[in-house]
Amino acid sequence: MNKVILMGRLVRDPEVRYTQGDNQMAIARYTLAVDRRFNRNGDENTADFIPCVAFGKAAEHAERYYRKGLKVAVTGRIQTGSYTNKDGVKVYTTDVVVEEQEFAESKNSNNNSGDNYGNNFGGGNSQSAAPMAADDGFMNIPDGIDEELPFN
Repeated sequence: MNKVILMGRLVRDPEVRYTQGDNQMAIARYTLAVDRRFNRNGDENTADFIPCVAFGKAAEHAERYYRKGLKVAVTGRIQTGSYTNKDGVKVYTTDVVVEEQEFAESKNSNNNSGDNYGNNFGGGNSQSAAPMAADDGFMNIPDGIDEELPFN
């Protein structure tokens, strides 16, 4: 089984290109900085920088919504490859081919950009009649509710 699950922040804005021909397809490349859980030195924060590649609708989504510093969760598979560069040296590559990707934080927690990240993938209005979220990320529930809370 070849399955990868990552959560990290984008090192820079995704680089998106489109294939040539009648059926153009988007290809997005981005690098995630994924914090290591344990560090041998004990005092330094370390991260692994993992290259990811997304195709089609996932690449278009990354182009539209993903920006440097955004925290995302990615599932996919590891793919290795190689090519010979212009100097005749064989270069080996390892990428995570993205199968699923989603926001890993609310748009309010990343205030370094004016972009509208949202958690709505359908492109519709993400506003609802639900109570406003508190600063801690949880919804305010009015006092006096005696019935069970419905969950979807």
